[in-house]
Amino acid sequence: MTFEVLRDDDPRCAVLEAAGYRIVGESWAARLRDPDPAKLEAAVLRAEGVTVGELGPEYADAWHALETANEKDYPYTPATHRVVQPVEELAALWTTGRVFGALDGERLVGATYITLQGETGFTSVLDGYRGRGIGQAVKAASILALLDAGVRVFGTGGAALNDASLGANLAFGYVIEERWRSYAPPDDAKA
Repeated sequence: MTFEVLRDDDPRCAVLEAAGYRIVGESWAARLRDPDPAKLEAAVLRAEGVTVGELGPEYADAWHALETANEKDYPYTPATHRVVQPVEELAALWTTGRVFGALDGERLVGATYITLQGETGFTSVLDGYRGRGIGQAVKAASILALLDAGVRVFGTGGAALNDASLGANLAFGYVIEERWRSYAPPDDAKA
C-alpha cells in the first residue's frame, strides 16, 4: 500500500480527506535551542540503577541486541516505521554521530544515537527498565556532550502515539515545530 505523508498544515490534507483518504498515523518533529545544562545533568543523575555514558563501537553487538529486543515495541506509523539495521550498519553510525547508553552491570539496557549536528536518530530502553528515567538520561547525556562540542540547536521526532517519548522531550524544553499525518488511500483503492 502506498501512503501519503504530509505536514498537517499542507492544504493537500483537506483534498485527501475529501477524497476518502484515512489518517493512519501522526508524527512530530521538535527543536531544542540552548538547553539548560543543569536540567540535563539532573536527568542523567535520576536514572535508577544504571551507569550512563558514551559508548564506543565495541558495543555494536550489544546495541544491536537491544534494538532487536525493542523492535516489536517501536510505534508504527508509515512516517516513523523503524527496522533494526544489521550490526554492521549500526557500527557504521559511529562515523556520523555518537552513541550513549545505560548499563546495568555489563548489560546494555538503553541507548540513543545522535548525529554530530544534534539530530537524535532514536532512543530505546529495554522492556522492564522503562519508566525509570533511563531514556531521558541517555538522551540528556548525548545533548550535554554535543553542547560541549558547540552544538546549540537539537532536533528529534517520533510517533504521536508514543506519549513517553513526547513527554520526555517536552520536559527538556523541545518545542514541536512540525506535525505530520500519514494517509492511506480509501478502502476501495486497495485492490
